[in-house]
Amino acid sequence: MIPPHTYRRIYRASAWYDLIVTWAFATPLTLALIWPWLQALNTALGATAPAPELGAYGMLFGNFFGTVVVIWSLVRLRLDRADLGRYDAFGRLAFSAWMIHALAAGAGPVIWLFLVVEIAWAVAQFLPVRAPVAARSA
Repeated sequence: MIPPHTYRRIYRASAWYDLIVTWAFATPLTLALIWPWLQALNTALGATAPAPELGAYGMLFGNFFGTVVVIWSLVRLRLDRADLGRYDAFGRLAFSAWMIHALAAGAGPVIWLFLVVEIAWAVAQFLPVRAPVAARSA
């Protein structure tokens, strides 16, 4: 079991990670700027086929993803509640499932980078937390 202050650092760090990694997905301009870099990284990691160009739908759904994750990150940082870390862990499991599905359908190796991190954050946010001292003595 981990102490509550350690769990707080974990769920806040995961929110900062999400904010840093996904802010560029939130607008068409920033996604268009980072997409070629992600395509190049995918190729450098050994992709057998290039990552696709972003069409109107890909851009739209990428922006939906980025916007929702940025807002969710800000909510977790602003409200600073441990229960939100547990909800986030469930969301990360769902994201991981979709990434595994994409990999099975032929998505490139860059997805593995995101998948490993998602699973690590999910595991960390599912760790059991020791009850605060005041709650144990009551």
